[in-house]
Amino acid sequence: MTPGMISGTEVFRKITANIERVMRGQGSSIRRLLAAFASGGHVLLEDYPGTGKTTLAKALARSIDAQFKRIQFTPDLLPSDILGVSIFDQRDRTFHFHEGPIFTNILLADEINRASPRTQSALLEAMGESQVSVEGEKRTLPDLFFVVATQNPIEFRGTYPLPEAQMDRFAVQAQLGYVKPEEEVAILSAQTKRHPVDDLAPCVKLEDIVRLKEAVKEVRISEELKRYIVDIVGATRGAQGVQLGASPRASLALMKAGQALALFDGQSFVTPDHIQELAVASVAHRLLIEPQARFSGLTGRGVVENILKQIPVPA
Repeated sequence: MTPGMISGTEVFRKITANIERVMRGQGSSIRRLLAAFASGGHVLLEDYPGTGKTTLAKALARSIDAQFKRIQFTPDLLPSDILGVSIFDQRDRTFHFHEGPIFTNILLADEINRASPRTQSALLEAMGESQVSVEGEKRTLPDLFFVVATQNPIEFRGTYPLPEAQMDRFAVQAQLGYVKPEEEVAILSAQTKRHPVDDLAPCVKLEDIVRLKEAVKEVRISEELKRYIVDIVGATRGAQGVQLGASPRASLALMKAGQALALFDGQSFVTPDHIQELAVASVAHRLLIEPQARFSGLTGRGVVENILKQIPVPA
């Protein structure tokens, strides 16, 4: 490694420490968020209002010396508000394209399920191919393009469920949940005068993130573990009560995120523990549960947890 460069493990530790200055008691959520980020995936944070979803996204963005933009999704938001639009210039009598907020390194799609499905779909191509098609022309997004979206539970008023194709674009879905009472007291103390996220400064450079993403690709994963991943994802397609199982995109996301976790742990190879740690977060949100089974209490999380108990773990 060139003098002055920091390792992928050190990048992870620096970002984690910076975020934990603001987010207390959320170590596992931060770990999953960064695993998706380092492996080139996108993250969906779903939980009740006030649990820190937006704060976590902003803390990550402020920890990296990169461009950050935020879109507040509302029912009247249009696709052009996200992608951009061409405006006629009277002086030279030509149209000039004005980029939308999607042209950035880190995009916070806040309360994504408050916009209509038509507007939500504006993110599909960007998240899947790092490009957008506007007015018949393809425009490439930056090399580092990461979407962290937040949403409230779908039973809340004024929300639209994300379509299956949109859910499949997220490498990881995470829930923050409520913190312990003593941690909540610490949050109150930290925000007596101002929000600590306002004081966060970048702790790593954009070049460090680029090297981190390349380092993740070099982490070894055995053929046995690849088969283990495929068996887990494949089992969702025939699971009782599941109308639509996970696609090969889920297998890829789980493998890559597992490589990132191994790097974070200072290991040069992926272990079954890494796969098991991420299986629910990488696969469960992609499953479409049959209505009757859903009314009976079956969830995607429950399906994946049951599959993990049934499939033998590679030695």
